[in-house]
Amino acid sequence: MSRIGKNPVVITKGVNVSVGSDNVITVKGPKGELKQAIDRDIKVEVKDDKVEFVRPTDQIRHKALHGLYRSLVNNMVQGVTEGYVKKLELVGVGYKAANQGNLLDLSLGYSHNIVFEIPKELKVGTSQEKGKNPIITLESIDKQLLGQVAAKIRSLRKPEPYKGKGVKFEGEVLRRKAGKSAGK
Repeated sequence: MSRIGKNPVVITKGVNVSVGSDNVITVKGPKGELKQAIDRDIKVEVKDDKVEFVRPTDQIRHKALHGLYRSLVNNMVQGVTEGYVKKLELVGVGYKAANQGNLLDLSLGYSHNIVFEIPKELKVGTSQEKGKNPIITLESIDKQLLGQVAAKIRSLRKPEPYKGKGVKFEGEVLRRKAGKSAGK
């Protein structure tokens, strides 16, 4: 991770990066504001339109944190400018998704519908086209929260390897298995 940590984070136009006294980085942009606490060993320097991270020693822990915080701040800068989108696809007969505000109502083949509350930091949308699988679209500026919520929704009905039924990420390639072989 140290090679990643050496690269500076480029601050795009319209983004303001500031470091607080308690080593908390605040990134403000056109889409919102994000904060991240940084380990006290890692020094953060904001110069011109770049953010640089300096580690005190070459210990394994410092090398790992060096790259980690650089990646986190880079994701924050990208999030407040462009944002992140994840799409989940519901594969299966009778699988449905509907949302009212931030409440997601899922019908995934169980005896009851699952009502999932989406955090207010995320925007959720559902679409159902005839002849295609239902799609759940999640949008956010926080990459970590978006991935966590998407993984939680996927865990409600993971895709099975025989028919591929379940909740999967759009474009995800599933490893399929052959069914039973015919009688001899």
